[in-house]
Amino acid sequence: MTEQSTVDFSAYQQAAARTGAPIATDHPIVYPTLGLVNEAGEVAGKVKKIFRDRAGVVTDADRDALTMELGDVLWYLSELCTRLGIRLEDVAARNIAKLADRQARGVLHGDGDLR
Repeated sequence: MTEQSTVDFSAYQQAAARTGAPIATDHPIVYPTLGLVNEAGEVAGKVKKIFRDRAGVVTDADRDALTMELGDVLWYLSELCTRLGIRLEDVAARNIAKLADRQARGVLHGDGDLR
């Protein structure tokens, strides 16, 4: 067993504050980015409960609830693309091309964007 250390959270908070700074968030991509992450988290939470509560058995009610949440994910993704001037179909096409290339090279598994 390792020796337990104690953390002085007050000191940590003061140290962290020295490295932080206010960041302007009045940019048009902030809202859809935060919404996308929030909705993706809701999807993950519903999936977690499927495994925690029902050993991975997906019900019709789960599918319905996930369909609703995934629709929200899609909406925020679409909004973010719009605000960045990116076509959603280009995102999809580039993703499929990237995955096909990785599959052809035998590197679908692993880490990193540049594999």
